[in-house]
Amino acid sequence: MVEYRIDRHSGVATYVQIVQQTKQALRLGLLEPGDKLPTAREVVEVTAINPNTVLKAYRELEREGLVEARRGLGTFVRRALNTTPADSPLATELDAWTAGAREAGLDREDVAALFTAVLEKHFAQPPAEPHRDRHNQGDPS
Repeated sequence: MVEYRIDRHSGVATYVQIVQQTKQALRLGLLEPGDKLPTAREVVEVTAINPNTVLKAYRELEREGLVEARRGLGTFVRRALNTTPADSPLATELDAWTAGAREAGLDREDVAALFTAVLEKHFAQPPAEPHRDRHNQGDPS
């Protein structure tokens, strides 16, 4: 079961943090279709947030088709987003890189800024189109 951690100083709305953390768990394969999310009461007990905030996050996830509420039973995962399991070699490499960054004196914000810059470098622009042979496209030159 996922355990939510709320950062009240992040500037990100609490319900958005719950949505983001749920999606992260789905992407990493920590949550799978059929898994039950914690009840609003369970989340409130751990995080001390308003139960309506939890319900708002769950409604957003339901709107996106990721979970479904079953009256009297709870909220369950409908579909996964997993592309890379948490125990993949890439996760291991990233863990080692993060440990190295911390040993080098970078704090959380420094690491986040560096990682975000690298993500933007690789994902901000659409991939280059493959080279096309002009002669096969009716180009007279």
